[in-house]
Parts: sequence; C-alpha cells; structure tokens
Amino acid sequence: MFENDPAPIAILPRQFRADEGKAPPPLNVLLASPRGFCAGVRRAIDAVRDALRVHGAPVYVRRPIVHNMIVVRDLEAQGAVFVEELDSVPAGAVVILSAHGVPPSVAQEARQRGLIAYDAVCPLVAKVHREVERHHKEGRHVILAGHFGHPEIVGTLGHLPEGAATLVATAADVADLPFPPETPIGLAVQTTYSVDEAADVADAVIRRFPDVAQPSSADICYATTNRQAAIAAIARRADAVIVVGEAFSSNACRLAEVAAAAGCERVQLVADPSGIDWDLVPARGTLGITAAASTPDIAVEDVFRALSRRFAIRLEAVGDSAETVEFRRVMVG
Repeated sequence: MFENDPAPIAILPRQFRADEGKAPPPLNVLLASPRGFCAGVRRAIDAVRDALRVHGAPVYVRRPIVHNMIVVRDLEAQGAVFVEELDSVPAGAVVILSAHGVPPSVAQEARQRGLIAYDAVCPLVAKVHREVERHHKEGRHVILAGHFGHPEIVGTLGHLPEGAATLVATAADVADLPFPPETPIGLAVQTTYSVDEAADVADAVIRRFPDVAQPSSADICYATTNRQAAIAAIARRADAVIVVGEAFSSNACRLAEVAAAAGCERVQLVADPSGIDWDLVPARGTLGITAAASTPDIAVEDVFRALSRRFAIRLEAVGDSAETVEFRRVMVG
C-alpha cells in the first residue's frame, strides 16, 4: 500500500478535477516538497512486513510502529498485532520495537521472556541515544530538549541513570534549571522537535553554561528540518494551511506550529478529510498542504479528492529538497 510513497501528484489538476457541469470556485494549492514518509518510517514499516514474510502472522508490535493510524490499520490487516507492553506478547513470539526507540530495559525484558525481538528504532534516534550515553560517561549532565511523555523522549531518558538528565521544553525552562554555571553540560534534542525552538534552547543553554558539549551534527533529523522549512515557506504565501497527519504525531504537530509561527492564521491538522474545517479553507484563495513524516501519501490524496469536490484546484509544488537518504533494513530472520 505504501511502496511508492510519497507518490508524485503532478497529474492532480486533471486527476482531481471538480465534477463537470459545475462552476466551483478556484483554489490555489501549494503542495510541499518534501512531504510524507521519511527513511526511518519506511525502515520501520519494512521491518514489520519482513517479519510477517519470514515468520508469518501474528507479529506483535510494541506501541504504534509509527504515529499514523492508516499505517497501523494496514499492518494489522496483514497480521500485525499492536500491544502496549511486552507482557501482552506470548512467550517465544516475534515482536517489533517501534521507530521511536525504547529504553534498554524493554529489550532486556524481551530477552528474558524468550521473545524474538527486532528493534526498528530510527538510526537517527539511535544516534541521540549514543550521544547522551557519551555525555554521561564524560561526566556531563544531559539537558534534553523535547516533549514530556513522547516515546522518543522516554526511550532516550531510559539510556541514562535516573537523575542524569533533565528535560526542557522551551528556552524559558533553562532559566529554572537548578545547576550552577560551572556544571559540565551535554545537550541533546528530540529528533522531531521544532528547529527554531531547538535553536532557542541551545542559545539559552550556552549563555548559562560555559561548558556545553553539543552534538557533532544536528539531532533534529533531516526529514523534520526539510518539512519544517518547506511549510514555513508555504505559510508565508498561503491564506490557510492543512497539515495531514495525526494529532498524536510530534512531527505533524510541529509542522502546524511552524506554519502558524510563519504568519498563517488559519492552520489545521487533520488525519483525513473528515477532520477538515471547511470554514478555514479560502475559496478563491491559496491553501498550503503538507504531510508529516509518518503520513502516507494516500492520506494527502484523500484530502485532494475532498477539495476537488468543492473547488477547481490549481496546483503548484513548492520546495526542491530532494531526499536521497536510505537506511539499511532491519535484519529479520
């Protein structure tokens, strides 16, 4: 179902035209490029499919493999069974650990219960795990910029002893940290964090603590950076923006926030066309559309179909960030 995502939509003006015989109002659509699936999401989905092919159904998956219900339902139809915790997985069964990463204690539990476990953690998330472990070994207190309770944050904090890291959400949180200025600090960032907010946090940390070790390369992943840059450019030109993605997806929420911060006053985050607030779609105006890194392009196509029933769409692709990143598949079998 998702083999060719994101699919090119160059034929949209003809494929998604309004019903003949009507005179719908025109709507200019700025379609973000890049959008949709990133390499880490593809790798995680492939891991579940490969496990089903090698081991047969059922294959258990701890938590949503990626934060999108279209993906989850499609994999369920193929034989995947999603569980919250490993105690719901029968002994000796096959289990996939999600792309967001897990604490080492989860992998240890899988071994103790005799599960055949495959870790589909995104390599860029695994890079952050190695960074925070290195900071800790060097005697630095880790300041981790991210969102409380997000599975990536839970997984990253699980790689450190309790009290070895402090989570901050904004630059303002840095001022409340109870550490003296001479404290050696290691800075890390959630891979799906806002690029601008991460820069603000880094500036605040550096101003307060002279001894700060930062990542050798940016923690925020290439896909997050590219998608946020594309929607920021679109939002400056658009009367309204639709971000296609789930409300529980961090990268989808950040795209909506970036669009609003860029000056667009009518921004909505929808998982599918049923969530569209049509009062926010500007007839005879300009609408920007993007999709989160966990969103299959079929969801974008569904939104276009819904738009085409009300408007005569004039499409313009915006952005030229070619993503050629590929990750080695999870070794299954």
